[in-house]
Amino acid sequence: MSKETLTIPNISCGHCVSAIEAELAEMEGVSSVKADAETKTVTVQWDAPASIERIRATLTEINYPAQ
Repeated sequence: MSKETLTIPNISCGHCVSAIEAELAEMEGVSSVKADAETKTVTVQWDAPASIERIRATLTEINYPAQ
């Protein structure tokens, strides 16, 4: 299992947190998602077939690109 915390500058409210968590949780292989508006981060745990590249691409698609 892999785990990474990404910085998401666009997170500003609870709606942002909910949108990010809902989208990433739907990805096959993602087992845990925790976004935080205060720290502007999202922590994701996953196994294959998910990958950090696919997670980053999904975040970009929903207008929350990771830095």
